[in-house]
Amino acid sequence: MRILGPSSRLAVIVVFVCLGAFCATAASDDAAIFPLSEVHPGLKGYTDTIFSGDTVERVDLEVIGVLHNAVGPKQDVILVRLLGDKVAQTGVVAGMSGSPVYFDGKLAGALALKLGTFTREAIGGVTPISEMIDVEKSAAAATTEKRGLTAADPPVQTTIPQSFSRETGAGAGQTLIPIETPLIFSGLYPQTLAQFRNVFSSWGMAMSAGGSAAPAPTDSDLKPGDMVGIDLIRGDFSVSSGCTVTMIDAGHVLACGHPVFGFGAVTMGLSRAHVVMTLASAQESTKIIDTGGEIGTLTQDRQTAVMGTLGAGPAMIPVHLTVDSAGGQKQYTFEVAPIAQLTPQLIAVATYNGITGTPEYAGGKTLELDGTISIKDHSPVELENTFSATDATAQTGLAAALSVQQTFSDIYSNPYEVPQIKNIDLHVKELTDRRWATIDSVWTEKTEAHLGDTVDIKVLLRPYRGAAFVQDIPITIPAQTAPGNVAVVVSDASYLNRNVQLAAFTSEGKLPGLEQLISLVNQERRNDRLYATLLQATPTLLVDDKQMPNVPASAINVFDERPNPARARLQLQSAAGEWSVDMNQVISGQQFVTITIK
Repeated sequence: MRILGPSSRLAVIVVFVCLGAFCATAASDDAAIFPLSEVHPGLKGYTDTIFSGDTVERVDLEVIGVLHNAVGPKQDVILVRLLGDKVAQTGVVAGMSGSPVYFDGKLAGALALKLGTFTREAIGGVTPISEMIDVEKSAAAATTEKRGLTAADPPVQTTIPQSFSRETGAGAGQTLIPIETPLIFSGLYPQTLAQFRNVFSSWGMAMSAGGSAAPAPTDSDLKPGDMVGIDLIRGDFSVSSGCTVTMIDAGHVLACGHPVFGFGAVTMGLSRAHVVMTLASAQESTKIIDTGGEIGTLTQDRQTAVMGTLGAGPAMIPVHLTVDSAGGQKQYTFEVAPIAQLTPQLIAVATYNGITGTPEYAGGKTLELDGTISIKDHSPVELENTFSATDATAQTGLAAALSVQQTFSDIYSNPYEVPQIKNIDLHVKELTDRRWATIDSVWTEKTEAHLGDTVDIKVLLRPYRGAAFVQDIPITIPAQTAPGNVAVVVSDASYLNRNVQLAAFTSEGKLPGLEQLISLVNQERRNDRLYATLLQATPTLLVDDKQMPNVPASAINVFDERPNPARARLQLQSAAGEWSVDMNQVISGQQFVTITIK
């Protein structure tokens, strides 16, 4: 390493004391900091980036000006023009985010913004290095945690001042926007990408073809200008985002120069990324990237940079998916990043991809799903249901995947504790035919009954491509049934599950804890059963995950006087009894019949 003079050493010490672990020199390239105060129009410099392979290339640039407070208070942007034949063809490329920018051999910041969306004009915005280093201070000051399926903040747009419009050829109203971060897919089928395109687009990334490379011993030997992948899914399927390394110091990595998602404190895997080629496009030039071996953990995803540490990767959520079809069995193993805002969607993507990967799969087939979500120190969450299409265009694979997503989301974003997911096991069986029937009508030949009587409920069902048939459901009038008119509701599972979901999620935060929420989720009914429920006009008291039908007014008053009455919810009807029949096909609809209890 070059020995600094006394004044340089003093500057390094001052910056180290003020800014924390990132000192004023980058250990890997020994570049001192170029102060923002010395940046001026016409200043010449360069950026290091990769167009192909792992070779870092130098691209000359020239400062157009400095935009003060451009993306927020005290968040400035250095406006630059990239020079040279390559950037004349490509413009600013998706994946260049984080490319270090140097003036007089000193690090000034990272290329992070570009001019507009449909232009190859090589105008870029540079995030000053001092603001990137501030990510560590922002991380230390952060005290809140985002929960649930919260979307990332919308990308910041910075309007080009009129004084710069003529010089950049931008015209009035043009804006600087974050350079797209490529979203790299490996092992995902085209139908998966098409089905979830809107989900991926909402993340603000450029969808990019890519692949996976075998890990190499040199993967962790990073230098500024190299590419890193941020792993969302890894294994038999992989999804990663990619950007460029700006600075490395004492095992810490700064990259991107803008947020990837803007989630703050995160736990995501870092992998080595390799550029296969740079694809020039009038709409959006992008780097085609392979991701390689795991090299560390991303810990911060902030406004001006992402930050991580080199070394061991983070613990991720293991998922094992088995798909049985007429052509045999396929097994997939992958891991998903533990990010409350994204993990449920990522699991849905991977589940759908596994289902559609069998050559025999057709969108309208009937699927049987079972599985478990294992959680440390808690009962497992049971996943068991059947899915079938009611029309030829429906995607049962999507319905199954979204069902897994919803259940996982209910548990993962719960308001009680951060669940430690041990693993997810899923088993999907593809049946050869389409199995579903709708409830057409309901009747009974006995409209009056006494307590203890058995009443035969008849249900007319119309199946897919078959003759209508009658299914009998014998019900016995329970002893606790109140005299008078009662309704027998014959329904599918979703009708009853709405009550379960109402109990679980309109009382958010009112249950004793996660275990009771798991109990409620496990009470959801199956789609392939036909249900008959005897309802009467007496109240039901819901306490935690328990139901107390036909509750007397005196009991309601007792709960009202308890210290925490919010844990009790009241429904105006009670289920005096529930019966079901396994139909071996998906049932839809609901009808009711009235019986008089003597």
